[in-house]
Amino acid sequence: MLLDAMRVLEVAEGRESTAVARLFADLGADVLKVEPPGGSVDRAECPRVAGVSIPFAVHNANKRSLTLDPRDPADRRRFAEYAGTADILVDSGVPGRAAAYGASAAELARRHRHLVAVTLSPFGATGPRAEWQATDAVFYALSGALSRSGPTTGTPVLPPVGIASATAAVQACWATLVAYYHRLHTGVGDFVDFSRFDAVATGLDPVFGTHGQTAAAQRGPQRWRGRPKNQDAYPIFACADGHVRICVMSPRQWHGLRAWLGEPAEFQSPEFDRIGARFAAWPQIAVLVADLFAAHTMAELVATGQDHRVPIAAVLSPAQVLTAEHFTTIGAIGDTELTPGLHVPAPVGYFRVDGDRAGWRTPATEPAATGIDWAAAALDATPASPADPTGYPFAGLRVIDLGIIVAGGETSRLFADLGAHVIKVESRDHPDGLRQTRPGQPMSESFAWAHRNSLGLGLDLRSVDGAALFARLVADADVLLANFKPGTLAGLGFDANRLRSLNPRLVVAESSAFGDTGPWSARMGYGPLVRATTGVTQLWTAPDRSAPADRHPFYDATTIFPDHVAGRVTAIGALAALIDRHHGGGGHRVHVAQTEVAINQLATHYVAAGAGAAVGAALEPATGIDAVCPAAGDDEWCVISVRCDADWRRLAALIGRPELADDPRFCGVARLSHREELTAALVEWTRSRDPLTVATTLQEAGVPAAPMNRPPDIAEDPQLRHRRLFAAMTHPLFAQPLPAETGPAPFHHIPPAPHRPAPQPGQDTREICTTVLGLTDAEIDRLVADGVLFTADPVESVPDSRSSEVS
Repeated sequence: MLLDAMRVLEVAEGRESTAVARLFADLGADVLKVEPPGGSVDRAECPRVAGVSIPFAVHNANKRSLTLDPRDPADRRRFAEYAGTADILVDSGVPGRAAAYGASAAELARRHRHLVAVTLSPFGATGPRAEWQATDAVFYALSGALSRSGPTTGTPVLPPVGIASATAAVQACWATLVAYYHRLHTGVGDFVDFSRFDAVATGLDPVFGTHGQTAAAQRGPQRWRGRPKNQDAYPIFACADGHVRICVMSPRQWHGLRAWLGEPAEFQSPEFDRIGARFAAWPQIAVLVADLFAAHTMAELVATGQDHRVPIAAVLSPAQVLTAEHFTTIGAIGDTELTPGLHVPAPVGYFRVDGDRAGWRTPATEPAATGIDWAAAALDATPASPADPTGYPFAGLRVIDLGIIVAGGETSRLFADLGAHVIKVESRDHPDGLRQTRPGQPMSESFAWAHRNSLGLGLDLRSVDGAALFARLVADADVLLANFKPGTLAGLGFDANRLRSLNPRLVVAESSAFGDTGPWSARMGYGPLVRATTGVTQLWTAPDRSAPADRHPFYDATTIFPDHVAGRVTAIGALAALIDRHHGGGGHRVHVAQTEVAINQLATHYVAAGAGAAVGAALEPATGIDAVCPAAGDDEWCVISVRCDADWRRLAALIGRPELADDPRFCGVARLSHREELTAALVEWTRSRDPLTVATTLQEAGVPAAPMNRPPDIAEDPQLRHRRLFAAMTHPLFAQPLPAETGPAPFHHIPPAPHRPAPQPGQDTREICTTVLGLTDAEIDRLVADGVLFTADPVESVPDSRSSEVS
C-alpha cells in the first residue's frame, strides 16, 4: 500500500473530521483512533441500523482504536508517547481534543519537530466567526452554493447533505499529506489550523476558480447578482419508469439526436449546429424529445441514445446505484462489513492503484483497552540532506500535464501552486476546452485560475516526431497527469507498459468519468451525466420534491460537482504514490473515476439506502433538519439548522415561541414529518429581519445559521478575509487582478502559492525544448515548420485599469 510507512494518530470526532484519517487508512496508513472511556459520541450518531451508526462505520473503517482516559495520568503519558512517535496527528475542534490529554495539537507540533499536526474546525481557530457552529447547510449558504441552486424565484434548494463535509475532508487530507511530504525532504513537520469553510469555498463550486455555469464574482454593474436564470442547461425528461438526462454539446451529438427524433424538417438548417441556435429553439425541440421519451424506460433510452451517440444517462436513486451493473461489476460497490458480522452494500473507496482497489478492508472495531503497537516500523524523520524548510514542497518535481477542463486543471494546479515544474502539453488543433472564451477575450478566467504557475508546451502528440519528443519528456518526469477518455493515451502509443518502460519511477495519475473498466467506461463523461448516474441528481431536490407542474424536481444543473473534488482526490493519489517512491517503491498508476468520487462523497446516503433491506432491520434516521427561510430584503434568505432537540428549544425561545419547545411535533424523529410547520414558525420570525442579523443572533445562542451569500459576497466575507484565503492574481491579459486562493491551508513552513500567469498555448515551447529536451534553435525551428511544435501567437497585454487587493 502506498502509505504503509505512515503513522496517523486520530483524536478527532465528527464525521467531517474522522473522514480525513479514513482516506489515509484506505491508502495503507496505520491509523490509531483515540476514544475516551465509553467510546466516541460518534458511535451513537444516526442514521443507525441494528444499533450501529452508519456514519461512524463508514468513516472509521480500516482504523484501529484504543481507549485513553484524559483524566488518568498514565493514559496521558501514553497519549504523549503515541504523539511523539506519530507522523501525523488529526485533531478536531478549538483548541482541539488533544488538549485534554495535556497538550494541544499546536503544542505537540512545536514539541516534536517531525510531527505534522492538523486541527480541523468549522471556521478556523481565529477570526470573527471562529466560534460559529456549522452544518453542511451553513457552508452551502456562506460559500455561495445555495444562491446558485433552485428556481429563478422562490426558495433556494440546498445541495445534498454530506457533499460539503466530504469536500472539506478531501482538502484536509491533501493539505496534511503535502505537509508530510515536505517533512520527508526537510525533517520539519508543521501545524495546520484547518478551516472547513475555507475548503468548501475553494473546493466545491469555487467562485474564484475554474467553473462552467458559475459567473465570475466581482462586484460591478455588468455582474449578475440575481439567481441563475437557467436551471435546465442539461435537460431532464420524464420517461416510463423515471427520468433521463441528455447533454447535447457538439454538432455530431446534435445530428445523433436529430436522427433519433426522425429528422424533423424544421430543424434541418445548419444553423442548429451552433449551440446558441439550439438553445434558442430548445422549447420546441424539447417537446419532440419529451414525446419520444415518455413511453420508454430509462434502460431503453440509454441504450438507444448510446447507439445514436447522444450523451444520455438515467437519473438513478441511491438504492438503484447500489445494484447498478457497472458499479457492482468493477467493485466500486461491494458487500462490506459495516461492523463485525454485519454486511451491507457500500461504496468501497476512491482509489485504484495499479489496477487494485485501495479502500474498505476492515470494519470499525470496538476500542482496545490495552496498549496498541504501531504496525509500521519507525522511520528516521530527518533526511540525509534536508531541504529548505521554508521552501515549496514540490520544488524539483517535474509534472507533465495532459489534463483538460476542470478536473484536469485542478489536479495540475495543486502541484504547480506548491512549487512543481508543471509542463502543460497542448495540441494546436485540440486545445484544452477550458480555453473557450467570450468574443474579444484573449483568455478565460477559468484557464487563468487553473493553469497559473504552469508552462505551456505546444506539441502534436499524433505526429511521429511529436510522440518521440513526448517520450523524452516522460523519461525524465516524476508525474504524468491525464483525464482523457479511457484508451486515449494508449491510442497515442503510451499505454501503461510503454510508460513504465520509458520511466519505471514515473507516477501516472489519471481520472475519467466512469473509470477505465466496466460496462460504462466508454460512455461520454460530462459532469451532469456523472451526477445523474450516481444518485446525486436524485438527492438534489427541495425537501418535499416540489417543482412547477411543467418541470422535474431536480436542481443540480448549475453545479460542477464533482470536478473540483475529483481533481483533489487524483492529486492525493499521485502524492501518495510519490511518498511510496520516496520510501523505496517504484512508479505507480493511480486511477480515479468521477462517478466513484461522487458515491464515496455521499457514502452515508448509499449505505443507509441499502442497509435496512440488507440486515432486515428498520433504519433509525437522523433527526436534524435544515430550513431555508426568507429574510428582510429583496430575495434575501438565511439557513437555520436544527440538529437536535436542544437546538430546537433554544430556537423556540429566541423566536418568542417558548410554547413550541416541547411540542411533540417538533421533537425527535417527529420533526422530520412536521418540517413544513416548523419552518413556517421560523419564517414568521426571520422574514422581518436582515439575514445577517438572523444568523448572528442564532449563532450567539449556539444554533447553526447563516445568511445566503451571493458570489460577489465571497471576497468580502469577514472570516475569509481574516484567513487571507484570497490574494490578487495579476495577468497581463486581464485589466483587473483576479482573486485567487493562496493555498490549500495556512501552513507554518510552506509559503503561499505564487501567482505566475497562466500561459498562452505554446508560450514556453522554445524554453522547454531548450532547457528540458536539449534541442538546438535549428531543431526547434524545423519542428515548428513541420507542425510538430507550435509557439504562442502574439497577444497584446491588456492595460491595467485599476488595482484592488483581495486579502
